[in-house]
Amino acid sequence: MTEKNLKIVFYVFAALLLAAMVLVSRDAGISGDEEVHYKHSEMVYDYFSTLGKDQSSLDTPKTHLKYYGQSFDNVITFLIHWFGIEDIYSFRHLMCSISGWLILVVTALFAAYFSGYGAAILVLFLFAVSPNFLGHTQNNLKDIPFALAYIASVYYSLKLVFSETKPTRKTIILLILSIGFSIGIRAGGILVVFYLGFFMFVKTVLDWMAAKKPDYPLLKKHVILFFGISIAGYLLGLVTWPYALQNPLLNVWKSYQVMTHFPTTVRQIFDGQFDWSDFHPWYYLPKYMAITIPVVVFAGLIAFFLNTRKNFTSNQKIQLGLLGFIILFPVVFVIIKQSNLYGTWRHFLFIYPGIILISALGIHAVFKRFGQKIVQLGVVAVLLVLSFHPVKFMAANHPYYYLYYNQLIGGLKGAYGDYETDYYYHTMREGAEWLQQYLKNKPDTSRVIVGGNFPIQWYFRNDKTVQFVYFPYQNRSMYNWDYAIVANSYISSFQLKNKMWPPSNTIHTIFADGIPVCAVIERVTKDDFYGIQELKKGDNIKSALLFENSMKIDPQNELICYKFAESLIEAGQIDRAKQALNKCLEINPEYEQALVLSGDLALKEKDTEKATTYYEKAIQINRKYFGVYPKLATIYTETNTTKARKVLRDCLKLNPRYKPALKAMAETYRNTDPAIAEKYDKLIDKLK
Repeated sequence: MTEKNLKIVFYVFAALLLAAMVLVSRDAGISGDEEVHYKHSEMVYDYFSTLGKDQSSLDTPKTHLKYYGQSFDNVITFLIHWFGIEDIYSFRHLMCSISGWLILVVTALFAAYFSGYGAAILVLFLFAVSPNFLGHTQNNLKDIPFALAYIASVYYSLKLVFSETKPTRKTIILLILSIGFSIGIRAGGILVVFYLGFFMFVKTVLDWMAAKKPDYPLLKKHVILFFGISIAGYLLGLVTWPYALQNPLLNVWKSYQVMTHFPTTVRQIFDGQFDWSDFHPWYYLPKYMAITIPVVVFAGLIAFFLNTRKNFTSNQKIQLGLLGFIILFPVVFVIIKQSNLYGTWRHFLFIYPGIILISALGIHAVFKRFGQKIVQLGVVAVLLVLSFHPVKFMAANHPYYYLYYNQLIGGLKGAYGDYETDYYYHTMREGAEWLQQYLKNKPDTSRVIVGGNFPIQWYFRNDKTVQFVYFPYQNRSMYNWDYAIVANSYISSFQLKNKMWPPSNTIHTIFADGIPVCAVIERVTKDDFYGIQELKKGDNIKSALLFENSMKIDPQNELICYKFAESLIEAGQIDRAKQALNKCLEINPEYEQALVLSGDLALKEKDTEKATTYYEKAIQINRKYFGVYPKLATIYTETNTTKARKVLRDCLKLNPRYKPALKAMAETYRNTDPAIAEKYDKLIDKLK
């Protein structure tokens, strides 16, 4: 097929993908970060609409969103206000899908830059069979636009630096826009400026080596271009970012530092362990990529490395080497920095277009190397076979593409319980829509309280009889609700693997690949909720009776067992309390509150060995359960002061301002070294 015909095929394929992606976005749920980012974008809008008088966007101690430029979110919200758009999230998802489609186009043009439109078509094909990436193009207005800015910046930087002809005004303008867009979304986007400088440096050195003498006019040209483009792009990135506008140099640097070690940490399942995101092993990122990227993409990467030598010029090889650098550098950087990572590898979607590009070039190189039709048909057959798994998943599990796991881990079924499933809460929309229909058929039209482990008020915005309450799934008994919608997120690996979730009072379950990913729950009794209220009032007998009744109705709720134990302890029924705690730990062996309370009971009975076992297990399960460290240290102090101090130091490494640990540390020195004890006392006083 001629290059002209390939170009026609490319544009037709791209148009079809645009239509498909826009259509799919209509079914997208609200993502895990979306509400908080949208609310912040409203604050940004208020900042600009009041000419800076409204400062709410600069006060974000919990979300830390002032450190995000989130320019894409902000621009979308400006458009929502200017055009009076009412269906806010549908519009956001539409724009996100268009942003995702532009990634496909830019990456494909990048491929055409190297190997023509045959490679560009392969780029579109590989994106089309990438469920994880396509899933995020539905509603991830942070990572998808950043991926667009990143790959576009690299593409136009290489075109600018390595083109044999004079750079066009179009290339320069698009590069400035790409750099501005990158910095405007994340402070880390400043990296693309350094890439531009690095590319220019490499090109200059190579030219000097080839000519065997320095080319000062070329150097001057590069310096002028670099500073002109970088400054213009940098300033453009600050246009919709209130915090950066307060101090365009210092605040961007502060934001970069915050993003490198993001302060928000969460507990998620990885390798079967439910641990904090800042303590995941170094291979967290590469492993998640290995088990969620389609095998066909890896096949293309292998083909690339086997066919590079004969299919690309020296100039192209240098550019491909730089492309490999911009893919590997961020991964190596966060591994070395031990950065806080969570939500699988969605924060690194920006390197995926580069991976797709190299994979497509590898497959295209095979077609070029082997001209025989029989071989080329064989390659096509292999591609189709390897693509069957992800395509089948998307067809069967629309629109939950981002839940995809490849054959290396046994698909979603193989990953279940060992890795996260609906960590971004896409399934909540389907659960909410099902419950809406269910409630319409109920004769009682009085007020209904709907709970959930993710804010879902938007789905019920037109139903005035529904009130929403948020709760973590494990703490559901502490809240007053009639129905609940719970996504499969932040749930114990043990409970998932032992089919303790969804709970027995589930009235509707949403499945993906045969795995439960969302449950709609009907509350059978509120005795657990009332029992907690009575326990707070100090009525231990009444609360115990309520808990005992609710345990019969909801036998797999560990919080009820734990609260039952608390009420029994207050009533002096220690043996029954132990039985309730044992039941709690049968339901969830990693329920740290029950472990600590069991340790407290053992300590009261002078069984320090058993108490130590419980406390140590609680720390092993949740190293940030700070209250248990002083308890364990107190036991060790009697026999091994050195070990007690080690326990307290472990606590203070995680939380240097934790007063109980500081006080306990002071006490370990009180008799042996009063001067050190006094230093800790003074430190504690400063924290008041």
